[in-house]
Amino acid sequence: MAHRRPVALTAAAVLAAEAAGAGWLHWVLGLMVDRQEMSLAGLDPRLMAVSAWTGGVLVGAYLLLCAALLLRTGLADRPPARLARALLVAAAVVHGVLGALGVGLVGWAAFAAMMLVLGLLVLTLVAYGPRSRTEESQEVGEPGAPEGPEGIGGAPAGPAGPPLRPTAP
Repeated sequence: MAHRRPVALTAAAVLAAEAAGAGWLHWVLGLMVDRQEMSLAGLDPRLMAVSAWTGGVLVGAYLLLCAALLLRTGLADRPPARLARALLVAAAVVHGVLGALGVGLVGWAAFAAMMLVLGLLVLTLVAYGPRSRTEESQEVGEPGAPEGPEGIGGAPAGPAGPPLRPTAP
């Protein structure tokens, strides 16, 4: 696929921008709660502000980690490893859920933005799908590639023997 590198790099840039936006939003929300001395059911306003800031740092760090994984995938043009793939799938699921919630709470623009990021993540994951072992071992010019017909599980077939005959009539 010729377009998988630009898609991965674009997804990395979009997730990095989203991390900055999410961090900024949480920072502003924390400042609002802290400066207005708002309280929710008797909770300490300072605790609520620190919680908003902590949530912003965690969400931003997660999105930056996903952006770094996508950047590595795009630059190396290799599929992400198993753990990286799981983190990217989780990010895609979160964007799908946030898009579904966002359409009702914020509007269609938020839904479109979340679906754009979801589409970039899914397209990257599909474009860099895991390869089978036989495809990896049969790459052109790779030493140790089997030369003959393959047996069960990609192992080379054994020497040809006499034909099999039933033992009972």
